[in-house]
Amino acid sequence: MSLDSLGDWERTHDCCTLGPDHTGSKVTLMGWVQRRRDHGGLIFIDLRDRAGITQVVFDPQRNAQAHHRAHALRPEHVIGARGEVRLRPEGMINPKLKTGEIEVMVDEYRLFNTSLTPPFQVEPDVDAGENLRLRYRFLDLRRPHIFQNLLRRHHAAQAVRQYMNDSGFLEVETPVLTRSTPEGARDYLVPSRVNPGKFYALPQSPQLFKQLLMMAGFDRYYQIVRCFRDEDLRADRQPEFTQVDMEMAFVNEEQIFQITEGLLQHLFEKVLGHKLEIPFARLTYDEAIARYGTDKPDIRFGMELVDVTPVFANSNFRVFAQLIEAGGMVKALNLKGQAILPRSDLDKMQGKDNLANHYDVQTGAQGVAWIKVQENNWQGPVAKNLSDGEKDLLAKTAGLEPGDLILFVAGESKVVNPTLDILRGHFGRRLNLLADKQYCFTWITHFPLLEYDLAAKRYVAVHHPFTSPAEQDLEILGTQPEKVRSRAYDLVLNGNEIGGGSIRIHDHDLQQQVFKALGIEEDEAQHKFGFMLDALKYGAPPHGGIALGFDRLVMLMCGADSIRDVIAFPKTQKAACPMTQAPESVSLEQLLELSLKLDLPG
Repeated sequence: MSLDSLGDWERTHDCCTLGPDHTGSKVTLMGWVQRRRDHGGLIFIDLRDRAGITQVVFDPQRNAQAHHRAHALRPEHVIGARGEVRLRPEGMINPKLKTGEIEVMVDEYRLFNTSLTPPFQVEPDVDAGENLRLRYRFLDLRRPHIFQNLLRRHHAAQAVRQYMNDSGFLEVETPVLTRSTPEGARDYLVPSRVNPGKFYALPQSPQLFKQLLMMAGFDRYYQIVRCFRDEDLRADRQPEFTQVDMEMAFVNEEQIFQITEGLLQHLFEKVLGHKLEIPFARLTYDEAIARYGTDKPDIRFGMELVDVTPVFANSNFRVFAQLIEAGGMVKALNLKGQAILPRSDLDKMQGKDNLANHYDVQTGAQGVAWIKVQENNWQGPVAKNLSDGEKDLLAKTAGLEPGDLILFVAGESKVVNPTLDILRGHFGRRLNLLADKQYCFTWITHFPLLEYDLAAKRYVAVHHPFTSPAEQDLEILGTQPEKVRSRAYDLVLNGNEIGGGSIRIHDHDLQQQVFKALGIEEDEAQHKFGFMLDALKYGAPPHGGIALGFDRLVMLMCGADSIRDVIAFPKTQKAACPMTQAPESVSLEQLLELSLKLDLPG
């Protein structure tokens, strides 16, 4: 099949523009063949470009040669069509298309390219695995809803820049090749050819550089920036990701909250036409853990957790009582009106292979106990061991009524809370308590500054080592570091963490105190962060900021299930690209240039 050149042809319209007002107009369209239908003497082609679809018609009485050639057209062939716009015949209107009232009668057409049979149909719904779609991502991107996701991402980026520019921020690029610093996850390392044996690191975030910009007097900085972390992946995590990064001088938490809320209100209104209510809800870290079992709660529905430890502290239900004696706790989830839940569902919550441990996070829960509350009849193994007084106290504490089902998890808080968080989310979805178009933002504040790492046998930063401690807790930093709260905050949307930040340390001596609490000696601190410590000695202003996960935010705005659906060329959960086959081995010559030698197992 011979191909035509573009020549002097120019597109006059896209495939989503034409309507009844264009009737009688001469137009030129270009795009891909979505499908071909041969109805007797007429051939109908659904012509697709990024904007949409227009039906073009080949009529042998209009151009016999073009009609004859059109028999060979197949899906994904690339063509141009010139012709006249006309209204579709009565009864033939397609209300599903924006161009469904018209069609283009072809006078001339050009075949620019043919296509092999695609490995899957370029349609909204595809019966093809993700690896196959990512292997042929250039075809997957032609699917309308994937393209619309990327279009929405584009509009979101433009809206962010508009708001930040109008708010007095400067967009400043920070280095991609920098030095390795401990920030929580593993770094991606890049060997240096001109400095043999030494390595750059790809930035996990621009944290140090944006603080240095504040110390340099830039006052307000932002960047839509690429970041890199070598960590285990899941649906909402990629090895390379994008964040909206911002930093401000001479600000406190309230001012950062106001700027961020204003940005998101502007973003949602511009991109989705949705008006967010501000200010957002706020919870302290301790409140979030107590009420929801997580520091990223979904507050679109109630079903809050209840601490029922006092009910069981001296009860005859020895399983719980012994765990409490060992320093554990018992918390419960009241499923209102769900005593009708079948026993088969309750059995799925028992033992190590229980429902909660089927999710991404293995909580270590040994099982979930339960009581079905009926009028004058409580059912379940827990109920048999409770006195009437304990039942009354439990009913009052958990707000129990006839018809309720209450679930219990006992043990250490690090097991109890995440298990009940998973169960709460599971039943929230199962009971249809989540409103798809409802966006509930929550600020989580007053995080712990440090947490003890048993493996490393030292304290580590909950956020990063440049987070400022709460002023009222400074006096116990050296004696009770685990009780020190930070000036850190996270922003949560519908149970997803979409941002985090803090007020930073701007005092050299305080930074050294925090390093000491982290077990970082003065020489080590100078070696790893010398440039930062030097900058703190030259008049650093009070400053703080936040980074918003742009991929995750766009994913939620698109209603997608994975951030891979809003990234043009994503990696799999094994951090690989099926299309380019990256990562891949390199030649011996390349390794020698970098003064590297591989010692691979086997």
